[in-house]
Amino acid sequence: MPKKKETSLVQVGKKIQKVREEKKVSLDQIANETGFSIDYLKKIEAGKVFPPVGALLQIAKALEIDSGYFLREQESTLSKRIKAYTKRTENYAYTTLTPGAENKHLKAFKVTVDPMQNHTGVGYNHEGEEFVYVLEGNVEVVVGDHVNRLREGDSLHFNSGIRHMLKNIGEKKAELLVVIYGP
Repeated sequence: MPKKKETSLVQVGKKIQKVREEKKVSLDQIANETGFSIDYLKKIEAGKVFPPVGALLQIAKALEIDSGYFLREQESTLSKRIKAYTKRTENYAYTTLTPGAENKHLKAFKVTVDPMQNHTGVGYNHEGEEFVYVLEGNVEVVVGDHVNRLREGDSLHFNSGIRHMLKNIGEKKAELLVVIYGP
């Protein structure tokens, strides 16, 4: 694993653990608030997995802090901040398009999903709304039990409180614009 990825994983996990311990919040409490298993939360804190945006939103809400805190880097210029906000999970990467919006309700991301890959881990759900616009590729967005197949130029707006999952069903990478509104 590249050193930079490892550093990002560990930094986010340590930040989550630090806030949780400072607030005297148990893993049990976070698990009950988010629906994530304690094992998954431990892996996040240990830097073994990097949580997707939806999971960060849920963890931040459970800890009663702004989700941007977990992604904030110690860099000053806007271009450095945007680069610093690019995060990579096993099968996809996301870059914030709204750096500095830590205390705002609306956040936008460019998401790149590798071919024929599911987001790993659990399905996502977070209070609010989500808008997905496909810039390139073919994806499947499952909202609850409903399957939406989208291709370049298609969009979808849905209640993000409903469990949802994303899958690249094409043979090339998919790029999406994802806008999340959280109350």
